[in-house]
Amino acid sequence: MRAAVLTRFGAPLSVRELPDPEAGSGEVVVEVLAACVPPYAGEVFGGERNYPLVPPVVPGVGGVGRIVHVGPDATRLRAGDLVWCDCTVRSRDDVLTPDITLQGWSSRGEGGARLARYLHDGSFAERMRVPTENVFPLPAAAGEDPARWAALSVHTISYGGLLAGGLAAGETLLVSGATGNLGSSAVAVALAMGAGRVVAPGRNRAVLDLLADRFGPRVRPVPLTGDEDTDRVAMAAAGEGTIDMVIDLLPPSAPSSAVRVAAMTVREYGRVVLMGGVGMLGGDDLALPYPWIMRNSVTVRGQWMYPRTANVGMIRLLASGALDLGPERVRTFGLDAVNDAVAYAASHGGPFDRTALLPVASVRPPGR
Repeated sequence: MRAAVLTRFGAPLSVRELPDPEAGSGEVVVEVLAACVPPYAGEVFGGERNYPLVPPVVPGVGGVGRIVHVGPDATRLRAGDLVWCDCTVRSRDDVLTPDITLQGWSSRGEGGARLARYLHDGSFAERMRVPTENVFPLPAAAGEDPARWAALSVHTISYGGLLAGGLAAGETLLVSGATGNLGSSAVAVALAMGAGRVVAPGRNRAVLDLLADRFGPRVRPVPLTGDEDTDRVAMAAAGEGTIDMVIDLLPPSAPSSAVRVAAMTVREYGRVVLMGGVGMLGGDDLALPYPWIMRNSVTVRGQWMYPRTANVGMIRLLASGALDLGPERVRTFGLDAVNDAVAYAASHGGPFDRTALLPVASVRPPGR
């Protein structure tokens, strides 16, 4: 098979021939039709993000594909099935605190690194080997435009954060980082889940206008000034004094003060979910006042990625039309143009901009 390989950090990806992967017990081999290229992929491959990838490695964060082979213990999956491949792999020998690797992308701790050494390669290849429990059937409609459905890799992350915070229908959510690629996803997913209103703070007024135009009065844009007191008052006013939940999805470049000002708009007994990248590359720690958290009974929790069941929920939201992928801007690239795809993704990382790699040469949706 052909695959894009990261040979060393700072070098372009190299497209080369590799042996086809084989499915063992508890595994599936999938022909990859489409894989999302994250806007920050160039930072990962360049080494700026200091991800624990070990070159040579085939990168990639999951994808849409068709099953080629199933292991002997699969009872429902069949060759030819259209599926979503979730990159979040969990160890099977500890269900309470499993080690985690993002196949072909990242990992957590020594246990996650051990898992990554076995499930080393990701989806920037014609075929990939995936744990059986990480494969989820897709509706036939996904086969008509797999590049668009590859956005599952973005939307499932924000969905996982909203599930972690227990977002309920009719509640008011504040999305810290709403104007970003992942934050704008959280706005769309929250509305699909029935949020009553979504407060969307940001500095980019054009993006704030885009969110308001696309989603209407349930989205409350808030232009930020950089002054904590001014911004906190403006965000609270946009939520009409009752912000039930805050989700932070800011990138590593954002200061911790931006997280704090958003978090402290939440109501008494409210919830704050932290799943952005602030502090991952250094900088000040997040400082939240102990008395404020305690006396207001505020819940603050972290969330990395999402539970496995989130894949099923997100696929249902898309299949039902509650979350519409139609307005998203999708640009596709073949495997030989993988470095062009990485560069394009870096310069097109705005709200609802998607870059997709199509490893199998026969997959070329028209009009992209």
